Amino acid sequence: MENENLMDEEMLQKAIGEQAAQDQVGRIGKVEGIHFNEIRKLRLDYKNILMIDHLWEFKSLVRLDLNSNLIEKIEGLDHLINLTWLNLSFNSIEKIEGLQSLRKLEVLNLSNNRISVIENMDTLERLTHFFIANNLLGQLDNVLYLRKFKNMFTINLYGNPVSQADNYKLSIAAYFPNLMCLDYRILDEKTKNEASIKYSYVLDKIKREELQRQQAEEVKQNQEAQVKLYMDAFVEALNGSDLFKSMLKDDPEALHNVPEAAHLLQTFECQMVELCMQLFETGLAEHERRETEVNSFFGGQEEAVTHYQQKASRVMTDFEQRRKVRMVELQQSSDPDLLKVNINHCKEEINQLCNSLMALEFQLVSQLEANIKKLDINISDMIGNFSETAQGIFAQCRDLEDNYYENVRMMAANVAKDKGEHRPDHDKTLLVDKDTVMDALATSHDNHLLKIHDRETQLMTRADAWKVALVKGIEEKELKRNRMRISDIYRYADHLLEQLEDSQ
Repeated sequence: MENENLMDEEMLQKAIGEQAAQDQVGRIGKVEGIHFNEIRKLRLDYKNILMIDHLWEFKSLVRLDLNSNLIEKIEGLDHLINLTWLNLSFNSIEKIEGLQSLRKLEVLNLSNNRISVIENMDTLERLTHFFIANNLLGQLDNVLYLRKFKNMFTINLYGNPVSQADNYKLSIAAYFPNLMCLDYRILDEKTKNEASIKYSYVLDKIKREELQRQQAEEVKQNQEAQVKLYMDAFVEALNGSDLFKSMLKDDPEALHNVPEAAHLLQTFECQMVELCMQLFETGLAEHERRETEVNSFFGGQEEAVTHYQQKASRVMTDFEQRRKVRMVELQQSSDPDLLKVNINHCKEEINQLCNSLMALEFQLVSQLEANIKKLDINISDMIGNFSETAQGIFAQCRDLEDNYYENVRMMAANVAKDKGEHRPDHDKTLLVDKDTVMDALATSHDNHLLKIHDRETQLMTRADAWKVALVKGIEEKELKRNRMRISDIYRYADHLLEQLEDSQ
Protein backbone atom coordinates (compact mmCIF):
# COMPACT_ATOMS: atom_id res chain seq x y z
CA MET A 1 0.00 0.00 0.00
CA GLU A 2 1.35 3.43 -0.96
CA ASN A 3 1.97 5.94 1.82
CA GLU A 4 -0.86 8.45 2.08
CA ASN A 5 0.18 12.09 2.47
CA LEU A 6 -1.73 14.92 4.06
CA MET A 7 -2.38 17.92 1.86
CA ASP A 8 -1.43 20.53 4.44
CA GLU A 9 0.23 23.93 4.55
CA GLU A 10 3.71 22.40 4.75
CA MET A 11 3.16 20.41 1.55
CA LEU A 12 1.76 23.48 -0.23
CA GLN A 13 4.68 25.67 0.86
CA LYS A 14 7.15 23.06 -0.34
CA ALA A 15 5.39 22.65 -3.70
CA ILE A 16 5.32 26.40 -4.27
CA GLY A 17 8.96 26.67 -3.27
CA GLU A 18 9.90 24.00 -5.82
CA GLN A 19 7.98 25.87 -8.50
CA ALA A 20 9.49 29.20 -7.50
CA ALA A 21 12.98 27.82 -7.87
CA GLN A 22 12.27 27.03 -11.51
CA ASP A 23 10.84 30.32 -12.75
CA GLN A 24 11.21 34.08 -12.50
CA VAL A 25 8.39 34.35 -9.97
CA GLY A 26 10.72 32.70 -7.52
CA ARG A 27 12.64 35.89 -7.03
CA ILE A 28 9.48 37.80 -6.12
CA GLY A 29 8.45 35.01 -3.77
CA LYS A 30 11.77 35.18 -2.01
CA VAL A 31 11.66 38.97 -1.73
CA GLU A 32 8.14 39.37 -0.39
CA GLY A 33 7.34 35.94 1.01
CA ILE A 34 5.00 33.32 -0.40
CA HIS A 35 1.38 34.46 -0.44
CA PHE A 36 -1.05 31.68 -1.30
CA ASN A 37 -3.62 34.18 -2.62
CA GLU A 38 -1.18 35.31 -5.33
CA ILE A 39 -0.24 31.87 -6.70
CA ARG A 40 -1.62 31.22 -10.20
CA LYS A 41 -0.37 27.69 -10.91
CA LEU A 42 0.07 24.77 -8.54
CA ARG A 43 1.41 21.28 -9.26
CA LEU A 44 0.64 18.57 -6.71
CA ASP A 45 0.96 15.47 -8.87
CA TYR A 46 2.56 12.18 -7.74
CA LYS A 47 2.36 13.02 -4.03
CA ASN A 48 0.08 10.21 -2.78
CA ILE A 49 -2.54 12.74 -1.68
CA LEU A 50 -5.70 11.13 -0.33
CA MET A 51 -7.85 14.21 0.33
CA ILE A 52 -7.97 17.70 -1.24
CA ASP A 53 -7.58 20.29 1.52
CA HIS A 54 -6.08 23.66 2.58
CA LEU A 55 -6.76 25.42 -0.74
CA TRP A 56 -9.10 28.14 0.53
CA GLU A 57 -6.49 30.92 0.22
CA PHE A 58 -5.63 30.15 -3.43
CA LYS A 59 -8.24 32.48 -4.91
CA SER A 60 -5.98 33.57 -7.80
CA LEU A 61 -5.18 30.01 -8.85
CA VAL A 62 -5.69 29.44 -12.58
CA ARG A 63 -4.23 25.96 -13.03
CA LEU A 64 -4.25 23.06 -10.58
CA ASP A 65 -2.65 19.65 -11.27
CA LEU A 66 -3.67 16.92 -8.82
CA ASN A 67 -3.18 13.99 -11.15
CA SER A 68 -1.59 10.67 -10.14
CA ASN A 69 -2.58 10.68 -6.47
CA LEU A 70 -4.92 8.63 -4.25
CA ILE A 71 -7.84 11.08 -4.22
CA GLU A 72 -11.25 9.45 -3.75
CA LYS A 73 -13.52 12.49 -3.59
CA ILE A 74 -13.63 15.87 -5.38
CA GLU A 75 -13.86 18.43 -2.57
CA GLY A 76 -12.17 21.49 -1.10
CA LEU A 77 -12.25 23.48 -4.36
CA ASP A 78 -15.02 25.96 -3.52
CA HIS A 79 -12.72 29.00 -3.19
CA LEU A 80 -10.84 28.47 -6.46
CA ILE A 81 -13.16 30.77 -8.39
CA ASN A 82 -10.56 31.73 -11.01
CA LEU A 83 -9.52 28.19 -11.92
CA THR A 84 -9.52 27.47 -15.68
CA TRP A 85 -7.56 24.20 -15.71
CA LEU A 86 -8.09 21.22 -13.38
CA ASN A 87 -6.34 17.88 -13.76
CA LEU A 88 -7.62 15.06 -11.53
CA SER A 89 -6.64 12.16 -13.76
CA PHE A 90 -5.19 8.92 -12.39
CA ASN A 91 -6.93 8.96 -9.02
CA SER A 92 -9.68 6.86 -7.39
CA ILE A 93 -12.65 9.20 -7.89
CA GLU A 94 -16.06 7.54 -8.25
CA LYS A 95 -18.36 10.55 -8.52
CA ILE A 96 -18.27 13.95 -10.23
CA GLU A 97 -19.08 16.54 -7.53
CA GLY A 98 -17.71 19.60 -5.76
CA LEU A 99 -17.16 21.61 -8.96
CA GLN A 100 -20.07 24.05 -8.74
CA SER A 101 -17.92 27.10 -7.82
CA LEU A 102 -15.49 26.65 -10.73
CA ARG A 103 -17.49 28.74 -13.20
CA LYS A 104 -14.40 29.79 -15.18
CA LEU A 105 -13.17 26.23 -15.72
CA GLU A 106 -12.24 25.50 -19.34
CA VAL A 107 -10.22 22.28 -19.13
CA LEU A 108 -11.27 19.35 -16.92
CA ASN A 109 -9.35 16.07 -16.91
CA LEU A 110 -10.95 13.17 -15.03
CA SER A 111 -9.39 10.35 -17.05
CA ASN A 112 -8.36 7.08 -15.39
CA ASN A 113 -10.73 7.15 -12.43
CA ARG A 114 -13.81 5.06 -11.50
CA ILE A 115 -16.60 7.37 -12.66
CA SER A 116 -19.77 5.79 -14.05
CA VAL A 117 -22.01 8.87 -14.49
CA ILE A 118 -21.42 12.35 -15.93
CA GLU A 119 -23.27 14.73 -13.56
CA ASN A 120 -23.11 17.83 -11.35
CA MET A 121 -21.35 20.02 -13.93
CA ASP A 122 -24.17 22.46 -14.77
CA THR A 123 -22.26 25.59 -13.69
CA LEU A 124 -19.18 24.88 -15.85
CA GLU A 125 -20.52 26.87 -18.78
CA ARG A 126 -17.06 27.79 -20.15
CA LEU A 127 -15.85 24.20 -20.47
CA THR A 128 -14.03 23.58 -23.78
CA HIS A 129 -11.98 20.41 -23.11
CA PHE A 130 -13.34 17.42 -21.18
CA PHE A 131 -11.24 14.29 -20.69
CA ILE A 132 -12.84 11.28 -19.02
CA ALA A 133 -11.06 8.39 -20.72
CA ASN A 134 -10.71 4.99 -19.03
CA ASN A 135 -13.61 5.30 -16.62
CA LEU A 136 -16.84 3.30 -16.30
CA LEU A 137 -19.28 5.27 -18.50
CA GLY A 138 -21.74 2.86 -20.05
CA GLN A 139 -24.74 4.90 -21.29
CA LEU A 140 -24.72 7.08 -24.40
CA ASP A 141 -27.76 8.95 -23.07
CA ASN A 142 -25.63 10.08 -20.13
CA VAL A 143 -22.92 11.39 -22.47
CA LEU A 144 -25.58 13.62 -24.05
CA TYR A 145 -25.46 15.59 -20.79
CA LEU A 146 -22.43 17.31 -22.32
CA ARG A 147 -24.52 18.88 -25.11
CA LYS A 148 -25.30 21.79 -22.77
CA PHE A 149 -21.69 22.98 -23.06
CA LYS A 150 -21.87 25.07 -26.22
CA ASN A 151 -18.13 25.87 -26.19
CA MET A 152 -17.03 22.23 -25.95
CA PHE A 153 -14.86 21.16 -28.87
CA THR A 154 -12.70 18.37 -27.38
CA ILE A 155 -14.01 15.23 -25.66
CA ASN A 156 -12.11 12.08 -24.74
CA LEU A 157 -14.25 9.03 -23.87
CA TYR A 158 -11.70 6.41 -24.92
CA GLY A 159 -11.58 3.28 -22.77
CA ASN A 160 -15.14 3.58 -21.41
CA PRO A 161 -17.71 0.84 -22.14
CA VAL A 162 -19.76 3.42 -24.07
CA SER A 163 -16.91 3.81 -26.59
CA GLN A 164 -17.34 0.16 -27.61
CA ALA A 165 -20.94 0.65 -28.81
CA ASP A 166 -21.86 0.30 -32.49
CA ASN A 167 -21.67 3.55 -34.45
CA TYR A 168 -20.09 5.21 -31.38
CA LYS A 169 -18.08 7.69 -33.42
CA LEU A 170 -21.03 8.62 -35.69
CA SER A 171 -23.33 9.02 -32.70
CA ILE A 172 -20.98 11.41 -30.91
CA ALA A 173 -20.34 13.34 -34.14
CA ALA A 174 -24.08 13.72 -34.68
CA TYR A 175 -24.99 14.71 -31.14
CA PHE A 176 -22.05 17.16 -30.88
CA PRO A 177 -21.97 19.03 -34.20
CA ASN A 178 -19.44 21.62 -32.92
CA LEU A 179 -17.00 18.98 -31.71
CA MET A 180 -13.58 19.20 -33.37
CA CYS A 181 -11.73 16.38 -31.62
CA LEU A 182 -12.93 13.02 -30.23
CA ASP A 183 -10.58 10.68 -28.37
CA TYR A 184 -7.57 12.70 -29.54
CA ARG A 185 -8.60 12.37 -33.19
CA ILE A 186 -9.93 15.16 -35.39
CA LEU A 187 -13.52 14.72 -36.60
CA ASP A 188 -13.47 15.39 -40.35
CA GLU A 189 -16.35 16.94 -42.30
CA LYS A 190 -17.15 13.64 -44.05
CA THR A 191 -17.81 11.94 -40.72
CA LYS A 192 -19.89 14.89 -39.48
CA ASN A 193 -22.04 14.93 -42.64
CA GLU A 194 -22.61 11.18 -42.50
CA ALA A 195 -23.56 11.41 -38.85
CA SER A 196 -25.94 14.33 -39.46
CA ILE A 197 -27.82 12.39 -42.15
CA LYS A 198 -27.95 9.11 -40.23
CA TYR A 199 -29.28 10.67 -37.01
CA SER A 200 -31.31 13.59 -38.40
CA TYR A 201 -34.66 12.39 -37.01
CA VAL A 202 -33.29 11.66 -33.55
CA LEU A 203 -31.43 14.97 -33.52
CA ASP A 204 -34.56 16.94 -34.37
CA LYS A 205 -36.40 15.29 -31.50
CA ILE A 206 -33.55 15.97 -29.06
CA LYS A 207 -33.34 19.60 -30.16
CA ARG A 208 -37.07 20.12 -29.60
CA GLU A 209 -36.84 18.59 -26.13
CA GLU A 210 -33.78 20.69 -25.28
CA LEU A 211 -35.50 23.85 -26.49
CA GLN A 212 -38.50 23.11 -24.29
CA ARG A 213 -36.24 22.50 -21.29
CA GLN A 214 -34.27 25.64 -22.04
CA GLN A 215 -37.42 27.75 -22.25
CA ALA A 216 -38.73 26.25 -19.02
CA GLU A 217 -35.37 26.92 -17.34
CA GLU A 218 -35.35 30.53 -18.56
CA VAL A 219 -38.83 31.05 -17.15
CA LYS A 220 -37.71 29.53 -13.84
CA GLN A 221 -34.56 31.68 -13.71
CA ASN A 222 -36.53 34.83 -14.50
CA GLN A 223 -38.99 34.01 -11.76
CA GLU A 224 -36.18 33.33 -9.28
CA ALA A 225 -34.44 36.58 -10.26
CA GLN A 226 -37.69 38.45 -9.79
CA VAL A 227 -38.29 36.89 -6.37
CA LYS A 228 -34.72 37.77 -5.34
CA LEU A 229 -35.18 41.36 -6.51
CA TYR A 230 -38.41 41.71 -4.52
CA MET A 231 -36.73 40.15 -1.47
CA ASP A 232 -33.72 42.47 -1.77
CA ALA A 233 -36.14 45.41 -1.98
CA PHE A 234 -38.00 44.07 1.12
CA VAL A 235 -41.35 44.23 -0.75
CA GLU A 236 -42.00 40.59 -1.68
CA ALA A 237 -45.70 39.64 -1.76
CA LEU A 238 -46.76 43.30 -1.76
CA ASN A 239 -47.50 43.57 -5.49
CA GLY A 240 -51.09 42.38 -5.21
CA SER A 241 -53.60 41.10 -2.70
CA ASP A 242 -51.36 38.66 -0.79
CA LEU A 243 -51.29 40.74 2.39
CA PHE A 244 -55.04 41.30 2.25
CA LYS A 245 -55.76 37.61 1.75
CA SER A 246 -53.45 36.66 4.60
CA MET A 247 -55.41 39.01 6.85
CA LEU A 248 -58.72 37.32 6.05
CA LYS A 249 -57.44 33.75 5.97
CA ASP A 250 -58.43 32.85 9.55
CA ASP A 251 -61.69 34.80 9.69
CA PRO A 252 -64.95 32.90 10.35
CA GLU A 253 -66.38 32.32 6.89
CA ALA A 254 -69.80 33.63 7.84
CA LEU A 255 -68.36 37.10 8.51
CA HIS A 256 -67.76 37.46 4.77
CA ASN A 257 -71.07 35.93 3.72
CA VAL A 258 -73.20 38.76 5.01
CA PRO A 259 -74.62 40.31 1.80
CA GLU A 260 -74.63 43.78 3.30
CA ALA A 261 -70.84 43.54 3.96
CA ALA A 262 -69.79 42.22 0.54
CA HIS A 263 -69.48 45.66 -1.01
CA LEU A 264 -67.49 46.96 1.98
CA LEU A 265 -65.10 44.02 1.73
CA GLN A 266 -64.57 44.51 -2.00
CA THR A 267 -63.86 48.23 -1.52
CA PHE A 268 -61.52 47.41 1.37
CA GLU A 269 -59.56 44.97 -0.79
CA CYS A 270 -59.17 47.44 -3.67
CA GLN A 271 -57.91 50.14 -1.33
CA MET A 272 -55.48 47.75 0.40
CA VAL A 273 -54.09 46.49 -2.91
CA GLU A 274 -53.60 50.06 -4.08
CA LEU A 275 -51.59 50.90 -0.96
CA CYS A 276 -49.53 47.71 -1.22
CA MET A 277 -48.71 48.45 -4.86
CA GLN A 278 -47.67 51.96 -3.88
CA LEU A 279 -45.28 50.51 -1.28
CA PHE A 280 -44.07 47.85 -3.74
CA GLU A 281 -43.17 50.37 -6.44
CA THR A 282 -41.52 52.67 -3.90
CA GLY A 283 -39.49 49.72 -2.60
CA LEU A 284 -38.20 48.84 -6.06
CA ALA A 285 -37.25 52.43 -6.80
CA GLU A 286 -35.44 52.74 -3.45
CA HIS A 287 -33.64 49.44 -4.07
CA GLU A 288 -32.33 50.78 -7.37
CA ARG A 289 -31.10 53.94 -5.63
CA ARG A 290 -29.30 51.86 -3.00
CA GLU A 291 -27.71 49.66 -5.66
CA THR A 292 -26.41 52.72 -7.49
CA GLU A 293 -24.97 54.13 -4.27
CA VAL A 294 -23.26 50.85 -3.30
CA ASN A 295 -21.81 50.31 -6.79
CA SER A 296 -20.49 53.87 -6.81
CA PHE A 297 -18.89 53.27 -3.42
CA PHE A 298 -17.08 50.10 -4.50
CA GLY A 299 -15.88 51.85 -7.65
CA GLY A 300 -14.46 54.65 -5.50
CA GLN A 301 -12.77 52.19 -3.13
CA GLU A 302 -11.11 50.34 -5.98
CA GLU A 303 -9.93 53.60 -7.53
CA ALA A 304 -8.44 54.78 -4.22
CA VAL A 305 -6.60 51.50 -3.61
CA THR A 306 -5.20 51.51 -7.16
CA HIS A 307 -4.04 55.12 -6.76
CA TYR A 308 -2.13 54.39 -3.54
CA GLN A 309 -0.72 51.13 -4.92
CA GLN A 310 0.78 53.12 -7.78
CA LYS A 311 2.27 55.61 -5.32
CA ALA A 312 3.75 52.78 -3.23
CA SER A 313 5.14 51.16 -6.37
CA ARG A 314 6.96 54.36 -7.31
CA VAL A 315 8.40 54.66 -3.80
CA MET A 316 9.68 51.06 -3.94
CA THR A 317 11.12 51.53 -7.44
CA ASP A 318 13.08 54.59 -6.31
CA PHE A 319 14.29 52.71 -3.24
CA GLU A 320 15.42 49.68 -5.26
CA GLN A 321 17.44 51.89 -7.57
CA ARG A 322 19.23 53.48 -4.61
CA ARG A 323 19.64 50.12 -2.90
CA LYS A 324 21.45 48.62 -5.89
CA VAL A 325 23.99 51.44 -5.75
CA ARG A 326 24.40 50.97 -2.00
CA MET A 327 24.91 47.21 -2.33
CA VAL A 328 27.63 47.74 -4.93
CA GLU A 329 29.34 50.22 -2.60
CA LEU A 330 29.16 47.72 0.26
CA GLN A 331 30.70 44.97 -1.83
CA GLN A 332 33.54 47.23 -2.95
CA SER A 333 34.20 48.75 0.45
CA SER A 334 37.33 47.50 2.23
CA ASP A 335 37.49 50.11 5.00
CA PRO A 336 35.69 48.70 8.11
CA ASP A 337 34.69 52.15 9.37
CA LEU A 338 33.33 53.20 6.00
CA LEU A 339 31.54 49.88 5.69
CA LYS A 340 29.88 50.47 9.04
CA VAL A 341 28.77 53.95 7.97
CA ASN A 342 27.31 52.62 4.70
CA ILE A 343 25.47 49.83 6.50
CA ASN A 344 23.92 52.37 8.87
CA HIS A 345 22.88 54.46 5.87
CA CYS A 346 21.24 51.38 4.34
CA LYS A 347 19.38 50.64 7.55
CA GLU A 348 18.21 54.22 7.74
CA GLU A 349 16.95 54.06 4.13
CA ILE A 350 15.09 50.82 4.89
CA ASN A 351 13.44 52.49 7.87
CA GLN A 352 12.55 55.48 5.72
CA LEU A 353 11.06 53.14 3.11
CA CYS A 354 9.02 51.39 5.76
CA ASN A 355 7.84 54.73 7.15
CA SER A 356 6.93 56.01 3.68
CA LEU A 357 4.92 52.89 2.85
CA MET A 358 3.21 53.01 6.25
CA ALA A 359 2.38 56.70 5.73
CA LEU A 360 0.81 55.91 2.36
CA GLU A 361 -1.17 53.06 3.91
CA PHE A 362 -2.36 55.39 6.68
CA GLN A 363 -3.50 57.95 4.09
CA LEU A 364 -5.32 55.22 2.19
CA VAL A 365 -6.99 53.91 5.34
CA SER A 366 -8.14 57.42 6.22
CA GLN A 367 -9.65 57.92 2.78
CA LEU A 368 -11.32 54.50 2.78
CA GLU A 369 -12.73 55.08 6.27
CA ALA A 370 -14.13 58.42 5.12
CA ASN A 371 -15.74 56.68 2.13
CA ILE A 372 -17.25 54.01 4.37
CA LYS A 373 -18.60 56.64 6.76
CA LYS A 374 -20.16 58.53 3.85
CA LEU A 375 -21.72 55.32 2.54
CA ASP A 376 -23.08 54.53 6.00
CA ILE A 377 -24.68 57.97 6.23
CA ASN A 378 -26.15 57.83 2.72
CA ILE A 379 -27.49 54.30 3.08
CA SER A 380 -28.86 55.08 6.55
CA ASP A 381 -30.70 58.08 5.10
CA MET A 382 -32.09 55.96 2.27
CA ILE A 383 -33.22 53.18 4.59
CA GLY A 384 -34.62 55.77 7.02
CA ASN A 385 -36.62 57.55 4.33
CA PHE A 386 -37.91 54.29 2.91
CA SER A 387 -38.86 53.03 6.37
CA GLU A 388 -40.68 56.29 7.08
CA THR A 389 -42.60 56.00 3.82
CA ALA A 390 -43.43 52.36 4.56
CA GLN A 391 -44.64 53.23 8.06
CA GLY A 392 -46.93 55.87 6.59
CA ILE A 393 -48.43 53.38 4.13
CA PHE A 394 -48.87 50.70 6.78
CA ALA A 395 -50.58 53.33 8.97
CA GLN A 396 -53.03 53.95 6.12
CA CYS A 397 -53.62 50.20 5.92
CA ARG A 398 -54.51 50.18 9.60
CA ASP A 399 -56.85 53.13 9.07
CA LEU A 400 -58.59 51.18 6.31
CA GLU A 401 -58.93 48.19 8.60
CA ASP A 402 -60.35 50.37 11.41
CA ASN A 403 -62.85 51.96 9.04
CA TYR A 404 -63.90 48.57 7.62
CA TYR A 405 -64.27 47.13 11.11
CA GLU A 406 -66.47 49.99 12.31
CA ASN A 407 -68.73 49.81 9.27
CA VAL A 408 -69.12 46.04 9.44
CA ARG A 409 -69.63 46.16 13.21
CA MET A 410 -72.49 48.62 12.83
CA MET A 411 -74.01 46.57 10.02
CA ALA A 412 -73.64 43.29 11.91
CA ALA A 413 -75.24 44.82 14.98
CA ASN A 414 -78.32 45.64 12.94
CA VAL A 415 -78.34 42.22 11.30
CA ALA A 416 -78.07 40.46 14.65
CA LYS A 417 -81.29 42.07 15.83
CA ASP A 418 -83.37 39.71 13.78
CA LYS A 419 -81.61 36.75 15.51
CA GLY A 420 -80.76 35.31 12.12
CA GLU A 421 -84.42 34.46 11.36
CA HIS A 422 -84.05 35.48 7.72
CA ARG A 423 -80.51 34.14 7.28
CA PRO A 424 -79.35 30.91 5.65
CA ASP A 425 -78.79 28.03 8.04
CA HIS A 426 -74.97 28.24 7.83
CA ASP A 427 -75.09 31.91 9.02
CA LYS A 428 -77.36 31.26 12.01
CA THR A 429 -74.60 29.70 14.09
CA LEU A 430 -72.64 32.95 14.02
CA LEU A 431 -75.48 35.46 13.86
CA VAL A 432 -77.42 33.98 16.76
CA ASP A 433 -76.95 37.01 18.97
CA LYS A 434 -75.18 40.33 19.09
CA ASP A 435 -72.42 39.25 21.52
CA THR A 436 -71.33 36.36 19.30
CA VAL A 437 -71.20 38.65 16.27
CA MET A 438 -69.24 41.35 18.06
CA ASP A 439 -66.73 38.90 19.56
CA ALA A 440 -66.06 37.36 16.17
CA LEU A 441 -65.61 40.77 14.58
CA ALA A 442 -63.28 41.98 17.35
CA THR A 443 -61.13 38.86 17.06
CA SER A 444 -61.04 39.27 13.28
CA HIS A 445 -60.09 42.94 13.63
CA ASP A 446 -57.24 42.16 16.01
CA ASN A 447 -55.92 39.46 13.65
CA HIS A 448 -56.04 41.85 10.69
CA LEU A 449 -54.08 44.50 12.56
CA LEU A 450 -51.57 41.89 13.71
CA LYS A 451 -50.93 40.79 10.10
CA ILE A 452 -50.30 44.39 9.07
CA HIS A 453 -48.03 44.95 12.06
CA ASP A 454 -46.06 41.76 11.41
CA ARG A 455 -45.45 42.67 7.75
CA GLU A 456 -44.38 46.17 8.76
CA THR A 457 -42.00 44.81 11.39
CA GLN A 458 -40.56 42.33 8.92
CA LEU A 459 -39.81 45.06 6.40
CA MET A 460 -38.21 47.37 8.97
CA THR A 461 -36.15 44.64 10.61
CA ARG A 462 -34.76 43.24 7.37
CA ALA A 463 -33.97 46.68 5.95
CA ASP A 464 -32.03 47.66 9.09
CA ALA A 465 -30.26 44.29 9.22
CA TRP A 466 -29.21 44.62 5.58
CA LYS A 467 -27.70 48.06 6.20
CA VAL A 468 -25.78 46.87 9.27
CA ALA A 469 -24.50 43.75 7.49
CA LEU A 470 -23.41 45.77 4.45
CA VAL A 471 -21.32 48.27 6.41
CA LYS A 472 -19.94 45.63 8.78
CA GLY A 473 -18.89 43.41 5.88
CA ILE A 474 -17.11 46.31 4.16
CA GLU A 475 -15.34 47.31 7.38
CA GLU A 476 -14.18 43.75 8.04
CA LYS A 477 -12.88 43.37 4.49
CA GLU A 478 -10.98 46.67 4.74
CA LEU A 479 -9.53 45.71 8.13
CA LYS A 480 -8.29 42.42 6.67
CA ARG A 481 -6.72 44.24 3.71
CA ASN A 482 -5.03 46.75 5.99
CA ARG A 483 -3.58 44.08 8.27
CA MET A 484 -2.26 42.12 5.32
CA ARG A 485 -0.67 45.23 3.83
CA ILE A 486 1.05 46.17 7.10
CA SER A 487 2.29 42.60 7.47
CA ASP A 488 3.69 42.75 3.92
CA ILE A 489 5.53 46.00 4.63
CA TYR A 490 7.16 44.69 7.80
CA ARG A 491 8.01 41.36 6.20
CA TYR A 492 9.63 43.12 3.25
CA ALA A 493 11.62 45.38 5.58
CA ASP A 494 12.81 42.36 7.60
CA HIS A 495 13.90 40.66 4.39
CA LEU A 496 15.90 43.72 3.34
CA LEU A 497 17.62 43.85 6.74
CA GLU A 498 18.47 40.14 6.50
CA GLN A 499 19.98 40.70 3.07
CA LEU A 500 21.99 43.57 4.48
CA GLU A 501 23.32 41.39 7.29
CA ASP A 502 24.26 38.63 4.80
CA SER A 503 26.18 41.10 2.68
CA GLN A 504 28.62 41.96 5.48
